Amino acid sequence: MAIGQSETPARSPNGARPKRGVPEGLWLACPGCSATVFAKETERCMNCCPECDYHMYVSARDRIRHVLDDGTFEEWDAELLPADPLGFIDKKRYIDRLASEQARTGMRDAALTGCGMIRARRVAFGVTDSAFIMGSMGSVVGERLTRLVERATEQDLPLVIISGSGGGARMHEGILSLMQMAKISAALARFSEMGGLFISVLTNPTMGGVAASFASLGDLVYAEPKALIGFAGPRTIEATIRIELPEGFQTSEFLLEHGYIDRIVRRPDLKSEIARTIDYCGK
Repeated sequence: MAIGQSETPARSPNGARPKRGVPEGLWLACPGCSATVFAKETERCMNCCPECDYHMYVSARDRIRHVLDDGTFEEWDAELLPADPLGFIDKKRYIDRLASEQARTGMRDAALTGCGMIRARRVAFGVTDSAFIMGSMGSVVGERLTRLVERATEQDLPLVIISGSGGGARMHEGILSLMQMAKISAALARFSEMGGLFISVLTNPTMGGVAASFASLGDLVYAEPKALIGFAGPRTIEATIRIELPEGFQTSEFLLEHGYIDRIVRRPDLKSEIARTIDYCGK
């Protein structure tokens, strides 16, 4: 800046100073209560609304950071990559969709698996992410989760899977996707026979083939508040059976009342709750 140059913003011809804009991303609109909340405060609360406690979306990497002890996550089977066995095309080629999702999310597919520590307790850990084709279960997701269960069996580790899958089985892979439901369920049956402990955590949304298979098979099934959980969505069910559904149908609270899940656990409490469960079950 030249000597003598003023730092005062230039005025408009009528003498008024220009208004300063609000930086993007500084505030968020809560989907639960519609309040405008400070983004950094929301992030500090693990993406829960500081006004109404609505649990917003978090990525798979953030789930790992929230639940596992810092620096303890070791990823397994990261080299597994999805393919396009059917040459599927809808609005665009499946292979192109995969490439764009990988570039956008930084993930190779909708699941991350590995091992880590939860308050110094070693666990086998998996998480699915709804940002990648709605967290749908293709061949790679099924294979990663099956290998995770098998390693938990071999190493006698508690198993924790956090599900965030609104897409169910991935239609782009046809029957190859549907068979993953049975494959993971069979691995979990063998894990159970060996006395393993499986804690399943359901988040918003957990739907379709994921809800109808491994996500519902936990020895203990926890869910975040107000998560949408089920096979088909409420609108699809209403349109099919032409009956008005009860208020709150397919939410965590409704399912807890009807015995489908064991407990509703707030996101900030989940790490401690899992650690207590492992200790209580002697694992």
